Amino acid sequence: MIDFDEAFALVVRAARPLGTETIALADARGRLLAAPVVAMMDAPPADVSAMDGYAVRERDLKAGGSLRLVGSSWPGSGFGGAIGTGECARIFTGAPLPAGADRVVIQEIVDRADDQVRVRGPVGSGRHVRPRGSDFRTGDRLLEPGLRLDHRSLVAAAGADVAEVQVWRRPRVAILGTGDELEEPGQARHTPGRIPESVSLGVAALAEQWGAAVMGRRRLRDEPDAMKEAAETALSEADLVVMTGGASVGEKDFAKPVFASLGMEIIFSKVAIKPGKPVWLGRVGDRLVMGLPGNPTSALVTARLLLVPLVAGLGGREDESALHWRAAPLTDALPACGDRETFVRARWTGERVQPLSNQDSGAQRALAEADLLIRRRPGTAALVAGDMVDVIDF
Repeated sequence: MIDFDEAFALVVRAARPLGTETIALADARGRLLAAPVVAMMDAPPADVSAMDGYAVRERDLKAGGSLRLVGSSWPGSGFGGAIGTGECARIFTGAPLPAGADRVVIQEIVDRADDQVRVRGPVGSGRHVRPRGSDFRTGDRLLEPGLRLDHRSLVAAAGADVAEVQVWRRPRVAILGTGDELEEPGQARHTPGRIPESVSLGVAALAEQWGAAVMGRRRLRDEPDAMKEAAETALSEADLVVMTGGASVGEKDFAKPVFASLGMEIIFSKVAIKPGKPVWLGRVGDRLVMGLPGNPTSALVTARLLLVPLVAGLGGREDESALHWRAAPLTDALPACGDRETFVRARWTGERVQPLSNQDSGAQRALAEADLLIRRRPGTAALVAGDMVDVIDF
C-alpha cells in the first residue's frame, strides 16, 4: 500500500497526452487548445464607422455650411467613390469609411433636406471611427495553447476568420459498475434487497467535466465471465476503463482478477487514504484501467483525487491544474487524524470551511452538500475553529 502523494505521482506519470486533432470551430466548445489561434485577417478589416451618421472630412466641418450627400456606405457594401470637398456620405455602424472621409458625425446632430446635410450642433472630439486592425492584425496570436474554449474565446476565434482549431484529443472513458445488488435508478424499489446504481452517474459526470468523452456506462453482475467479456469490449473502445465496485478482497470482488486475466500490469493496488483505500490503477497494453470503491462517497472522493488528474493529463492539461490546494479557516473543530491520510467532506460557509457531520463512506445525501475536501495528513493533531486547513474543490 502506498501513500497519496506516491499514488498521485504514478497517475501523473501514466497520464501522457493522447495526441491532438483538428476540428471545426463550431464543435470546439469546451475543448482544450493544443496550438495557438492566429488571426487570419485584420479586425476590423478597414476603417469602419462606430456609429450611424455621416462620413465627412474634418476640414469641411471647420469651414461650416452645408454638405452635399453623394452616396451611402453600408456594412458589407461600402461607398464605391471618394468624398470630395464639401461632400459627405450616409454611413451606418460597421460600414467602411469612404475614401477621403476622416470622421463620422452622428445622425442626431444633423439636419438633412434632400441631398443637403447641415451639422447643427457641436461635433465633439470623438471621431467615431474604428481604425483598421485596432482589435487585432493578421498574424496576431489571439488564443494560447492550454485554453479551454468557451463562449468568449469562440467569438474571438471566429472573428479572426478561423474555421478550425487544433485541440487535444479527449480521453475516451468506459465505465463498468459491478454488484449483484445494483439496479437502474427507478427500478431498485421494486426488488427487495436491491439498491440504485448511483456511482457511475457521478463518475461519468466528473470525468466529462474534466474533458473526457464518456463512451458509456454498463452495469454488471458479479459474474467473472460476463465481467471479462465487458472488460474486453471496453478496452477495445476506450483509452481508460473505470470499474466501480469489486475493488476489495471479498469473495465476489472480481475486478482486478478479471483484468489480470487480460494481461493487466498493476501500477498500484491500494492507497493509504480514507475513504477510498481499495482504489487501484493498472495498464492493459496501451489502455489504462482504474478501479474505484463501490461505496458512493469513497468512489467520488477517489475519483476527484486520482481519476480527475488522470483524465486531465490524458487530455493535455498541466499536471497541477487538476489538484489545486489552497488554505482556508475552519468553522468547527476536527479530531486528530489517524494513520491514514483522510479527506474530509466539507462546504463553504462564507469564507470558512465547515466539515459535514456525516463522513460515512456510503453517504449520498452528504455528497450533494459537499463542495470541498479537507486534506488531513496522517497523525496530525486535533484542530479548533479558526485553524487553517488545505482544501480542494470537490
